[in-house]
Amino acid sequence: MSKNVVVIGGGIIGLCTAYYLQKEGHQVTVIDKSNFSEGASYVNAGYITPSHIIPLAAPGMITKGIKWMFDSSSPFYIKPRVDLDFFKWSWAFKKSATAKKVEAAIPVIKDINLLSRDLFEDMKTSNDFEFHYERKGLLMCYQTDKVGEEEWSVGKRAIEEGLQVENLSLEEVKKIEPNANLNIKGAVYFHSDAHMTPTNFMPKILAYLKAQGVKIQANEEVKDIEVSSNAISSVVTSKGTYKTDEVVMAAGSWSPLLTKKLGIEIPIQAGKGYRINVERETNITIPSILCEAKVAVTPMEGFTRFAGTMEIDGINHDINPVRVNAIANAASNYYNGLEIYDTEKKAAQCGLRPCSPDGLPYIGKSSKCSNLTIATGHAMMGWSLGPATGKLVSEIISNKKTSLDLSSYNPDRKF
Repeated sequence: MSKNVVVIGGGIIGLCTAYYLQKEGHQVTVIDKSNFSEGASYVNAGYITPSHIIPLAAPGMITKGIKWMFDSSSPFYIKPRVDLDFFKWSWAFKKSATAKKVEAAIPVIKDINLLSRDLFEDMKTSNDFEFHYERKGLLMCYQTDKVGEEEWSVGKRAIEEGLQVENLSLEEVKKIEPNANLNIKGAVYFHSDAHMTPTNFMPKILAYLKAQGVKIQANEEVKDIEVSSNAISSVVTSKGTYKTDEVVMAAGSWSPLLTKKLGIEIPIQAGKGYRINVERETNITIPSILCEAKVAVTPMEGFTRFAGTMEIDGINHDINPVRVNAIANAASNYYNGLEIYDTEKKAAQCGLRPCSPDGLPYIGKSSKCSNLTIATGHAMMGWSLGPATGKLVSEIISNKKTSLDLSSYNPDRKF
């Protein structure tokens, strides 16, 4: 049965949700307070990441976070502030950062990433719209033996999960990446991963959705959500009111601000990430993470992107030049002869990634509202998990058996 569905949020999650909902024959309206050309979905590293099996909330991250709290250039920076939601999230993060919980999360994260990679490839072969997609894997490049051992322990755990992983010496890395002039000791090579160009994909899927009759409402802010008998009856924006059968909450870091109107608390903190684009030849052909610096490097269509940092500092888009410089310095440190120019650093942008306390997204219905499906909290895997999340949401709304068990993503889960 066709339903009238309002999707709140026009990032990768919201647009992929609209893609699968319209495939199921539903009438879809996507509402976003931006003009569909900015935010985390446009400035991310463009990775599809079955390799990322370890959630952010892992043993040792609390200790590192406290140490890095006093260094604004650190890869993971938490700005201390007096905020009740922040304290609740931090406590839930601490409780989630145990070996037992991480071990339980590993197959869950791997499976949804593999599903999403397959769906990206299905999109590509469908010829619905053309976009850049390459599957060259991911190099985890390290400069110290200690970090190399840590990365290989993750690699060996990934092998147990069925992924193809190699531990490469510098000489072996040079055979597959001969001209990048890497300054490293070696790399752990995940063959499972792929990469894309977000600024190529997003306009293409948006144009496709418009052509299919999906209503795209730009520059509209959701002001209120009207509820009747435990169900949303309409969504009120700065420009109008939308009657609806179902609502999808895919507003990223802003989602908790809206669900609170319904008495639903979903612990999320905005994790700010930065990107620098280098629109000249870098001789980098394989996506790489510079491990000690936690910087992602992606050869995109027409440029190379350097992205990184996780900054927990509330909802804002302030650019911290110290953190931009840290990314640029890492690039020069890991690639001999590569310099990122001041003009490129000044053009840096940031985006806010919605981080749950346990590193797993929220996907599913809340028991507190019968026709609301929540799809947020993907942290650094938002791009990777776009299609899988959209597919799962469409299955929920269409009353179909879901492609994955959703219990681990339950929006009502306790921490």
